[in-house]
Formats: sequence, C-alpha cells, structure tokens
Amino acid sequence: MSLELEGAEMKSVLNRLRRAQGQISGVIRMIEEGQDCEDVVTQLSAASRALDRAGFAIIATGLQQCLTNAVDGAAPGENREQMRARLEKLFLSLA
Repeated sequence: MSLELEGAEMKSVLNRLRRAQGQISGVIRMIEEGQDCEDVVTQLSAASRALDRAGFAIIATGLQQCLTNAVDGAAPGENREQMRARLEKLFLSLA
C-alpha cells in the first residue's frame, strides 16, 4: 500500500516533521550544554507530540485512501480483514 499525500496534507505533515526535527536538534544541544532537566524533558515532549501528530495524519490519510479504494489499497493476496488488521496495527503503534 503506497501513501499519496497531496497539497495541504503533504505540507502539514512535512511541517510537523520539520518542527520535530528542529526540536530534537534542540534537545541534543540542550543536553550537550547541560541545561535544566525540566526544560529538556519539555522540549522532548513537544518533539514527541509533533511526531505523533505527523504519524496520525499519515495513518488517517492512508485509512482514507484504503477506504476510498479498498482493492487498490490491499497488498497482493491480502483480503479486507488482513488489510484492516495491518492498518489497525499501524495505528496502535502510535498509541
């Protein structure tokens, strides 16, 4: 199953991932500089949320595409139940 993000969806996901990338770089810098633990954890939490939101957006788009075109969304030889189980596993991996 390939994921096709378009327009606003693509921009939103990429912005979230770039934000997380910047936050992770900030966390690394903060640790190297020996900054306050609470500030480091706060920044790490923000990065984690940004990654979660990007992941949920990607999964939601994938689910929408699969529901719109269930036959094309399935892997070769995969039935609807197998596809549902695979998508559920992806979704739960972020929970």
